[in-house]
Amino acid sequence: MADLTTTYLGLKLKNPVIAGSSGLTNDIENLKRLEKFGAGAVVLKSIFEEQILIETDREVSAADLVSHSEAAGYLTTMTKEHSVYGYLELIEEAKKAVSIPVIASVNCLTSGEWTKFSKRIQEAGADALELNILITDYKNRDSKEIEKDYVRIVEKVKGIVDIPLALKVSTLFTNIPRMLTGLSSGADGLVLFNRYWSPDIDLDEMAVSSGNVYSSPEEITVPLRWIGLISNLVECDISATTGVHDGNGVIKLLLVGATTVQVCSALYLKGIEHIGDIVSRADAWLDAHGYASVKEIRGLLGPKSEEERRVFGRAQFMKYYTLKE
Repeated sequence: MADLTTTYLGLKLKNPVIAGSSGLTNDIENLKRLEKFGAGAVVLKSIFEEQILIETDREVSAADLVSHSEAAGYLTTMTKEHSVYGYLELIEEAKKAVSIPVIASVNCLTSGEWTKFSKRIQEAGADALELNILITDYKNRDSKEIEKDYVRIVEKVKGIVDIPLALKVSTLFTNIPRMLTGLSSGADGLVLFNRYWSPDIDLDEMAVSSGNVYSSPEEITVPLRWIGLISNLVECDISATTGVHDGNGVIKLLLVGATTVQVCSALYLKGIEHIGDIVSRADAWLDAHGYASVKEIRGLLGPKSEEERRVFGRAQFMKYYTLKE
């Protein structure tokens, strides 16, 4: 067997495969099973900034946060059903139940009052904190101002907690490499990339519905491309996510420079035990190709210079379309 151990956010992991944030990681028994079947770490289901504000500040109501009555009602109901203090208990219980690193997660969109709650997350025992950031206030704001908000969030939270901080972001930037390299100087890790809810239209009901909830293996090309382009430019760890469904996906992302990978949809589709198959197949690939550890392959196929970065994307693009003509 190859040496699968790695270090992510300063934490020692037995392998680079992490169970990503989802409903599956909101249950202690599931966390135990994930550890049993081989997860290197777990990211707990996210708590939302709105939940924190509603429950921790009596002067803040759902109506203050959203103008749409249906959305406000949902937020209030969700907060009652999923207590903020229950989330702290989840962290505490998770730390007692498993020996692998437990990473808390907050879904946020501002650097506001919710950030004070991050100290409570640290005190509950979380080994690290992952911030899932989506800023949707685009009206009358240019891209530079929006991107500064990401930096503000990092600075605010880093000023409150001592545990490592990772940022989970999307590809919705005007200049992805520049933005990610800038964020990497303040964060301990980047999680690339967020997969947002996608809408569909039910033509029979004439209503907006949900698109495909789960990722497909083909979606791995997005993190594969961008991690390959920026992995040797950033100053922090990179955790790859979206489209990782098997051991081959893990190997591919490590080869372009990822530190770890996160799996989620595959566990819904094939069961929690599938994480064991992912780990064992990645291990088998390393053995079959003569590699003694994951460290030996990390970044092996990623570009090492500015010229190689240009070729990394452009040459393959030209090759593909030349063959298609």
